[in-house]
Amino acid sequence: MNRFVAPLLAVGMGVLAACTPTPPVSQPTRAAPMDSSLPAMRTFGTPIRMPLTRSNMSITQDFLDLAFKMESGRALPVFTRFEGPITVRVAGQYNDQMVSDLLKLTRRMQTEAGVNIFVNNAPNAAITVEAVPRSELNRVVPGAACFVVPRVSGWQEFLAMRRTPAVDWATVTTREKATVFVPSDVAPQEIRDCLHEELAQAIGPLNDLYRLSDSIFNDDNMHAVLTSFDMLVLRAFYSPELRSGMSRQQVAEVLPGLLARLNPAGERGTASRTSSTSRDWIDLMEYALSSSNGLAQRQQVSERAINLTRAFGWNDIREGFANFVYGRLNVTNNPQAAYAAFLAADHAYRADPGARVQRAHVAVQLAAYTLSHGRDQETLAIANEAIPIATAYENASLLATLMMFKAEALENLGYRGEAQQVRLDSLGWARYGFGSEQNIRTRLQEVERLDPS
Repeated sequence: MNRFVAPLLAVGMGVLAACTPTPPVSQPTRAAPMDSSLPAMRTFGTPIRMPLTRSNMSITQDFLDLAFKMESGRALPVFTRFEGPITVRVAGQYNDQMVSDLLKLTRRMQTEAGVNIFVNNAPNAAITVEAVPRSELNRVVPGAACFVVPRVSGWQEFLAMRRTPAVDWATVTTREKATVFVPSDVAPQEIRDCLHEELAQAIGPLNDLYRLSDSIFNDDNMHAVLTSFDMLVLRAFYSPELRSGMSRQQVAEVLPGLLARLNPAGERGTASRTSSTSRDWIDLMEYALSSSNGLAQRQQVSERAINLTRAFGWNDIREGFANFVYGRLNVTNNPQAAYAAFLAADHAYRADPGARVQRAHVAVQLAAYTLSHGRDQETLAIANEAIPIATAYENASLLATLMMFKAEALENLGYRGEAQQVRLDSLGWARYGFGSEQNIRTRLQEVERLDPS
């Protein structure tokens, strides 16, 4: 479940750069002249708990597939977790914001998931969170933005052991030690997103499932922070009914009663009939998402993935994601086809009540298209619908970009004072979502240059 560097999926929109040349960074924008200072960085407060959308019968199958398989499809022989309190320390080139986000995350794990985890910075802590320059991470694990490794307590120990069975999760029977590696020199949100995904994997599921709309345990990277579903999974992981070493059958026998206790509302539904995701489709998506492959080949492969979803009858978020990827890959050479794909993705995502954040990601693409075609009322409507979703799911880079679109539409419709205020508000979120001033101003320029006016 390593979070990969995938420009196609980054909220930093390749679609904008693809639609129009990127101006020099030194060029001022009407939103924020280069000699002005940016507002203070904004961060999110108390998380909004989203209602669970599936029955306990469905969650039982999800839990088993998450806990007893690797992403590669390789089966794990036994259930594993940390037994006893989980201590955490930070190391490497970390900063205050990273520590603040880590403390907020561990508090959520304590209160929402009941996990006995806390930061104490003891040298012998069970989990080390080490911040390493991105270039160094990519040199050792190409393409990975962040990842977690068992049985090591830091970067140097990992380098010494990385080609040995010691760092193979399939050989673990009880978790005792692990290290989460995050990039030290990227935007605060990217570090936070890595903390959520990789710390959750360090203590919980080792697999991702493309069928999960309301979970960070999904390789589509749409969710930035742990969801209510993820917290339920972690609460079940650390419930007294389970222990390290249990077989899949033993866990399956315990889960119905366990979930009934933890999530009584989930007893009212029935199991959804979602088929497993074929390895062929996963391979196609991985090829299409890899920037190391040629664009023409990636476009063809993404179209094959769409056709495969239709052949399997997957009228769910997998259909949405395949169309989303196809649209992103074709936005330059065939914008009409890309727009149609984004509409198809939006339609697929709207059918799933758990796929709200996915719709917000698609909204960025739709707003880019409508703004570039002078359809300001549509742009405003798209942004207004998606902004509360981006806020609820704590995605600052997505939120800031949508607000920039809204500001452009308002400006064109004659609401200049409101437009300027929305732009100003977007910059505080952009500080957290995009990091450097250069990145923020480049984003503003990209959005503005889409505007035909």
